[in-house]
Amino acid sequence: MSSHPADTAAPAPVPAGPPKRRNGRRIALIVALVVVLALVGTAVGAETYVRHKNERCIASQVEQELGSKVDVGFGPKPLLLTAVDHRVQYVTVDSDDTNFGPAVDMKVHARLNDIQLIDGGRGGANVGSSSADATWSNEGIAKTMSGLVSGVESDPASGTLRAQVLGGLAALQVKPQIVNGKIEVTTESAQLFGMGLPTDLVDGIVQAMTESLQTYPMGLQPSEVKVTDKGIEVALRGGATTLPGGSGEARC
Repeated sequence: MSSHPADTAAPAPVPAGPPKRRNGRRIALIVALVVVLALVGTAVGAETYVRHKNERCIASQVEQELGSKVDVGFGPKPLLLTAVDHRVQYVTVDSDDTNFGPAVDMKVHARLNDIQLIDGGRGGANVGSSSADATWSNEGIAKTMSGLVSGVESDPASGTLRAQVLGGLAALQVKPQIVNGKIEVTTESAQLFGMGLPTDLVDGIVQAMTESLQTYPMGLQPSEVKVTDKGIEVALRGGATTLPGGSGEARC
């Protein structure tokens, strides 16, 4: 038997690291993700800019029609596409202080459909159709006819308005309704201590209220009028119309 110890086994080789190809794929994936995030951020920024620009543009055009400041909202279509086809699916418009002719303090919620910007909006816009709901409060009615009435109360059950005249000593009850596509206000009763009011006074109030419900912007026409516990609500509908171009800082 040999006295020499047995030879020991050679050490196992160190495992090789992951292939360089795998590292390359990981780097490419990270770069692609960064590029995508950058593109998304750019698109969001561009959409925000275009949306704000069109908001100022259309608001300026509508404000010229309504004569008051408005808040504008857009439909779901990305407005980046508007820069290409110059079309806006629809916009909503809200104003809390609109004047329709002599009528003051009207609240309006309107929708303009199928808007085609002319020369990118610089030349105005063509509107396919529109609708609006206008609310004329009892306070707004009394303010419009200041000097003729001292207060107005509404009665939804009878569909009438009761105007206080001669400092509240007399009352005039009138009813708004649509006749041949226009709103007319007719007298239901006029009493002063059980006696009739002077005809000139009654006619002046009725005429002033009727004239205040004749003028509407953007070719809108009344389709329904109803008396609520807060005043009058008028539903308006309109066909194709044109908005003027923006002006000043809000030019498109």
